[in-house]
Amino acid sequence: MQIMGCKGLLSFICLTGYLCSRAFCDGPYQPNWKSLDSRPLPSWYDESKFGIFIHWGVFSVPSFGSEWFWWHWKESKEPSYVAFMEKNYPPGFEYSEFAPEFTATFFNPDQWAELFEESGARYVVLTSKHHEGFTNWGSPVSWNWNSIDTGPHRDLVGDLAAAVRRRKLYYGVYHSLIEWFNPLFLYDKLNKFKTQKFVVEKTLPELYELVMRYKPDIIWSDGDWEGPDTYWNSTGFLAWLYNDSPVKDTVVTNDRWGVGCACKHGGFYDCRDKYSPHALQNHKWEMCTSVDKRSWGYRRNMMMSDLMDLPSLLTNLLDTIAYGGNFLLNIGPTKDGIIAPIFEERLRGLGQWLRVNGEAIYASTPWRVQKENSTNIIWYTSKGSSVYGIFTKWPIDNILQLESPKTFPNTTVTMLGIPKPLKWTTSPTKGLLISLSPLSPYTAPSKNGWTVKMEGVS
Repeated sequence: MQIMGCKGLLSFICLTGYLCSRAFCDGPYQPNWKSLDSRPLPSWYDESKFGIFIHWGVFSVPSFGSEWFWWHWKESKEPSYVAFMEKNYPPGFEYSEFAPEFTATFFNPDQWAELFEESGARYVVLTSKHHEGFTNWGSPVSWNWNSIDTGPHRDLVGDLAAAVRRRKLYYGVYHSLIEWFNPLFLYDKLNKFKTQKFVVEKTLPELYELVMRYKPDIIWSDGDWEGPDTYWNSTGFLAWLYNDSPVKDTVVTNDRWGVGCACKHGGFYDCRDKYSPHALQNHKWEMCTSVDKRSWGYRRNMMMSDLMDLPSLLTNLLDTIAYGGNFLLNIGPTKDGIIAPIFEERLRGLGQWLRVNGEAIYASTPWRVQKENSTNIIWYTSKGSSVYGIFTKWPIDNILQLESPKTFPNTTVTMLGIPKPLKWTTSPTKGLLISLSPLSPYTAPSKNGWTVKMEGVS
């Protein structure tokens, strides 16, 4: 099986003929994992720390169960999905008939971008195409199953890209390799992925077009569990992306490029949904999770108990950043393009916390101790000579004990949001005792969590 796609726009033109291939690239990165994995991760990604994930598509119309609605209804035939359709839609109703109802009537990309900026996120990732195959832009290889030809009749990927970039946020696109019910994909699957009709006629043209048209900062690939990377020609595409594409110096990619690639190859590792190793890793990683614990797409039947509250989101963020990861938080808009008020409340709550404590998050690095469990749970980060200790439970006696830092006569301690130094003493056992008086959790500069900044500790 040959590797395709290594020479910029010329390769893209060749690919549209479905016959052009190259066994090498002229740039520094060759179409093999040893070479591709040697590429340094652009620094902006690690420094950004926090991003917003958006699952939006035709699945937002039934908005029942999850974004896997079509699969659960037609393929696995789960009883709740079958019953939902029998109760609410006429016999013979097809999934494609949902598309005209995906209207995005109230979609205001500038309002979305304002919310994402206020959340404290530094990057945004939108589903350009989920496993259902519907593209949120006018893909020429997705005839009548895209957001220009039906539904919104607008370029959702492009409209949000422009709004997000006006706010100086980075912009990425999620793209599913597979399409559950595409005949070309099913043909290749039947042939045990020895043929590549779907890859050359659908997947690769879409990926090249997304790069050339929108110049994304992130390509978040998914649908990697069927077919090896050689079937998808992943290394050929990535070699072109890193060598010759218009985003070759800035783009970052994840690890979902074919069976066996997750947690092994790629720019940063997702490994699996909601991956959280709770230990330092030797490769940059990301935790992606969702405010709705049961779905990535919007659900009309979600309950308050299904949603992560602000303290839980903050704990997830701290568990991720302390161990060197990035935190990608998902929300699912409605078919009309509305972000539910409860999702907005969660995002703005995170933003309020980050406005005070962001110094300990953005561009930080893991400290020699990442987390301690003593009288209180403390998460640590560092930046230059500064060490930050973050806690979410205010001590009853107003004395915060930190066991890990080693103090010196010149050690100083402050709380982010308050310029006046805090008094401290050496602990009789180890570490230091910080007096938080006269502050209280009600008068401190942030809610749900606080950060002490230490200078002159080791």
